[in-house]
Amino acid sequence: MLKPMHIDLILPQAQAYAEAHTTPQDTLLAELEAYTLTHHAHAHMVSGHLQGRFLAMISRMVQPRRVLEVGTFTGYSALCLAEGMTEDGQLHTIDCRPEDVQLARSFFDRSPSGDRIHTHLGDAMEIIPTLQESWDLVFLDADKVNYINYHEMIIPLMRPGAWMVADNVLFHGQVLEDPVKGKNAKAIDAYNRHVMEDVRVQQVMLTIRDGLMLIRKKSELA
Repeated sequence: MLKPMHIDLILPQAQAYAEAHTTPQDTLLAELEAYTLTHHAHAHMVSGHLQGRFLAMISRMVQPRRVLEVGTFTGYSALCLAEGMTEDGQLHTIDCRPEDVQLARSFFDRSPSGDRIHTHLGDAMEIIPTLQESWDLVFLDADKVNYINYHEMIIPLMRPGAWMVADNVLFHGQVLEDPVKGKNAKAIDAYNRHVMEDVRVQQVMLTIRDGLMLIRKKSELA
């Protein structure tokens, strides 16, 4: 039986090497990351340089017109996701913590895409149906116990061929335990199996940071 894991899955040397060979983050993102790391009690949740550049690269590849983010935190990932939007693109980001939404908004307002990033405070399960959009790109990074519920709500609202990125799918290595322990780890493990069984999508799990699941909604059901 594997012992409980609460470790970084990526070697620090490999992480540093990858960041050194990745396009640098801009000044605003660097300021936001530094502020979060210095002042936020849950600073480890910030996407950061490497994951942020990955999200920005996906956005630039997809060139989304409508982006949904479930879990704003301090706004780093939203700024990255906004980079590849079309000229008429709009990003909607949802969080239940007023202080995080307020901080994120202060940085959004200083960005070139600020007027196209819309913040929503409250329960994402209640807010998402009111937005009445067809999503091109989704970033799921909210309460883990509701990942399956978010998935089931959002997939029908995504256009065929659209993309979702789900964060923390390795959950600090705890999904590797046998048996899996802890409420959040169990929820993530269940979500990963749920996606595997979802005939509407194709997916690949990436060992970036705490694990990312890149999910594509099929254009046609096989």
